[in-house]
Amino acid sequence: MNVRLLGTGSADGWPNPFCSCASCTAERVAGRVRGQTSALVDGVLLLDCGPSTPLLAASAGVSLAGVRFVLLTHDHSDHCSPAFLLYRSWVAGDAPLEVVGPPSVIDAARQWVHPSGPVRFTAVSPGDRLTLGSYDVTVLEAAHDGDAVLYKVDGLLYATDTGPLPASTVASLRGASLDVVLLEETFGDHTTHGTDHLDLASFGEQLRVLREVGAVTAATDVVAVHLSHHNPPTPELARRLADWGARVVDDGTSLVEPVSALVEPVSALVEPVETTPLRSLVLGGARSGKSREAERMLAAEPSVTYVATAYPAELDDEWAERVRLHRDRRPSHWETLETLDLVALLDKPGPPLLVDCLTLWLTRVMDAHDAWSDDAWAAGAEQAVDAEVEALAAAWRTTERRVVAVSNEVGQGVVPESAAGRRFRDQMGRLNARIASVTEDVRWCTAGRVSTL
Repeated sequence: MNVRLLGTGSADGWPNPFCSCASCTAERVAGRVRGQTSALVDGVLLLDCGPSTPLLAASAGVSLAGVRFVLLTHDHSDHCSPAFLLYRSWVAGDAPLEVVGPPSVIDAARQWVHPSGPVRFTAVSPGDRLTLGSYDVTVLEAAHDGDAVLYKVDGLLYATDTGPLPASTVASLRGASLDVVLLEETFGDHTTHGTDHLDLASFGEQLRVLREVGAVTAATDVVAVHLSHHNPPTPELARRLADWGARVVDDGTSLVEPVSALVEPVSALVEPVETTPLRSLVLGGARSGKSREAERMLAAEPSVTYVATAYPAELDDEWAERVRLHRDRRPSHWETLETLDLVALLDKPGPPLLVDCLTLWLTRVMDAHDAWSDDAWAAGAEQAVDAEVEALAAAWRTTERRVVAVSNEVGQGVVPESAAGRRFRDQMGRLNARIASVTEDVRWCTAGRVSTL
C-alpha cells in the first residue's frame, strides 16, 4: 500500500495566512506550507477531499484521474468539499466512482452530480464494514461533532478529526498491528481548547492506549496530521513526536514506495522515524522546564515507574505543595516509587523509569555520609560519595531499561558562600558530567526551550 499524504494541515492550514504568531511566522519564513489533511492510497482511494485537496495533489505532481473510491469522514468543509464531484464530471465521462461517508456527507454530496451519473453513494455509520475493490474498510466511531467517523483501510488507520478515541474504536482496534496511523494533533501545547480534537498531551495519551491494545507496535509508522499553528514550529514538533515513535512529514510525502504508475516517488521528502534512545539525561536550572520535558518524553508509554528521590513531603509544608503539584500532573497509570536505590532499579527489567531527580539523590547521598562536614569529607566521605556515583554510572551504562533522569545545573549562578555549598556545586557538576558520559541522549532546558547536547 502506498499512502500519499496530500495535506497535513488543519482547516485553516499552517501557517494561517492571516496570522503573524511566532509559529506561523517561523513556518512562513522556512517556506513550510500545509494544506487541509487528506490522503491518497495507491492512487485509487482518496481519504477526505477539502477545498485545497485537488490543488495539493497537483502541487505534489499527482493525478486524481485514477481515483475510484472517496471516503469522507464528516461534513465539515475542510474535509468534505463536494464541488470536486462537479469538476470531475467535466472530464471523467463514465468512469465509476463510489463516495462513502456518514449520512450528512452523502446528503451534501448528492447535490453535485446528476442522478444518472456514474457516482454511487454509500452512507455508513460506525461498525460498518465494506469491501471497496481490494480494500477492506472498517468504519469507526469518532469523538467529534455530528456523525463524524474514522476509517481503517486494511492496515491503515485514518483518524481525523477526533478527540480522545471512543472505547468502541479502541476495542475494535485491539490486536490490529497497524502498518500506518494518521492521527490528528491539532492544538499542540494549547490544552484548554475544549474541542473534539487532540493536542500534544492527548496525542501522546492516545498512542499509549493504542500501544496497550496492540494496535500500534514498534513497526507502525505513526504520523501526526491536521496540524495547526497552535503547535511549535516543525523542527520542535518533530523532536517531541520522535520521543513517542511518531513523526511529522511534509505535504506530498509518500509513506511507502509507490506500487502504481499513477504515483511517483518523493523519497527526498520522506523523514525516517528516529530510534528512541535507551538512556536520556535532562538538565536545566530551576523552572527551566526539565521535569515537564522528561514527563513528556514518556507520555506515550503504556506504563512508567516514576522514581522520586525527594525527602518525605510531610517534613515541610512548602515542599509538600511542590510534591502535590508534581503528583497531580502525572498520568494516573504511572507507578510512583520513593527510593534512593537507583542501582537496583537499573539492574532489573521493567517498564521505563523516570528519575526525578539526581540532584536530590546526591543531596541525600551526601547526607548519608555526612559529606557536608569538612572533617568528614577529609576523613573518607569524599571517597564514599564518589563510590556511589560510580556505582550509579556503571548501572546506568549497562541498564536494559528505558530510563530518563532529571538533574539540575547548579554551577552557573553565584558562587556559594559556604565551603559545603561549593562542595555540593562541584559534586553536582561531576555527577552530571559522569552520567552524561554514558548517555546517548542529553538535553539542556532553558526558558522552556530544549536543546540537544
